[in-house]
Order: sequence, then structure tokens, then C-alpha cells
Amino acid sequence: MLMETVLTVAESKRLIAKGVAAHPLVRRALADGMVIIARGSTNGYVAEEILACAIEKPAFLTGRTLPRGYVAPRRKSETIGEIVLVRGQRQPGLALDEAIAQLQAGDVFVKGANALDYADRRVGILIGHPQGGTIGAALPTIIARKAHLLVPVGLEKLVASDLTEMSEMIRDHGADREPLPSLWVIEGATVVTEIEAVELLTGAECRHLASGGIGGAEGGVRLLLSGDAAALEQARALFDSVAQEEPYGI
Repeated sequence: MLMETVLTVAESKRLIAKGVAAHPLVRRALADGMVIIARGSTNGYVAEEILACAIEKPAFLTGRTLPRGYVAPRRKSETIGEIVLVRGQRQPGLALDEAIAQLQAGDVFVKGANALDYADRRVGILIGHPQGGTIGAALPTIIARKAHLLVPVGLEKLVASDLTEMSEMIRDHGADREPLPSLWVIEGATVVTEIEAVELLTGAECRHLASGGIGGAEGGVRLLLSGDAAALEQARALFDSVAQEEPYGI
């Protein structure tokens, strides 16, 4: 049996967050280890699903992509720092650098991405910080300690160009010209898109069928699901649970 659905960008973010919260790596780390949720737009939804409470997501941002001429309204609160959980309990007094230093095998570091090469399971992260930002601080320890880098990223961020080639082009652009953010290409992360979230939460097989739309579906994705009646009914309930998610606004 087949079914299809269209998800807006906000609905996708909520769906992906539900998938991350239910992911076996995350569940194990919440029970027995550490989970660090780095700041980011999709990760704001992840934090809400894991904490089971709302946060002011615009305060949980780091770098951001905005339309030209955008004037942001004043935030209601100060910036929310990275969220650290040890055995499922939030640790507000544990600084990010201290938490990274304590990472062990099986722990999970959740970090979003700006570009996705789905076929080769590679992601790209735009870097503006001179020391590599959050991922620059965390990745060496993640690799050395055999922790897990989990990347929630929507299919809206699929790119048509080769990530490595673009990273090299930016690097060779030259510092004496107009500054450009660097592109850090990462392999070997656990990537969670709408596809993985649907398959994990429903048991149906999911494929990316088409993208785009109008009337609020700009940047949205159309998914094609296959499975038995029970799996598709579970998928309908899942899509109903994320339907009408308000657009992300800052």
C-alpha cells in the first residue's frame, strides 16, 4: 500500500525532532549517559521533544540564514545555551566545554547542518567562528571518545553540488576578498531526516518524492510511503500530530 504527504519546513522540523527523541542512540544515552543538544533551529524542536516542554526556540539559535532586508523583532529572553542532559537530567550548571570534556563512548552530541548530501550521508556546516564554532570545539572529542554525532537535518537542505568541491572553492577564495563562511564537510555522522524519522516511528518505508510548494509550503517536501495498513495508519496519526506546526519565526 502507498500513501503520500506534504510537510512544511516547520512540520518537518517537528517530525525530525520526534524521530531524534525516539532514536535508540538517544534513548540509551538519556538512560545511561550524556546527551548534548547544540543550538540551532531544528535542534530547538529536538530540545522540546526530549525535555517534553516548550522553549523559546528563537533564543536557542546560533548562526542563521535570513532573507535580505529582514529586521528581527526583539527577543523575549536572553540566549539559551547548549542543553546538557546526564542520565536524562538537565545540567544547567555544566558549561559546554566541561560537558564536551566528559563525553564518553555511547554519548550523543546533537548538531544541525546547513547542507545535505543524502546519497553519501555527508553533511556540511557553515562556519563563521575563527575556531570552528560549536562543531570545532566538539568534534575532536566526539571522534576520540567514540561518542555519536547525530545530525537532524531536513530534506530542504539537499544540495546539488559536491560538498567537498564547494568547501575547497570557498577555502581557495582568499581572505583578501569578500569574506565567506567556510563549509565544514562531515562524514560518518548519524543523519536523521524526515525519512529516518518516519521509518523509525511508523515502520513504513519512506521516500522523498518531490519538493516545494506555495501558500506556506515553500521549501516543503512531499514524501511517499509504502507499508501495510497498520504502518500507514500509524503514519497518518504521526502526520496529524505535526500538522499546522506554526512557521518558525524569530
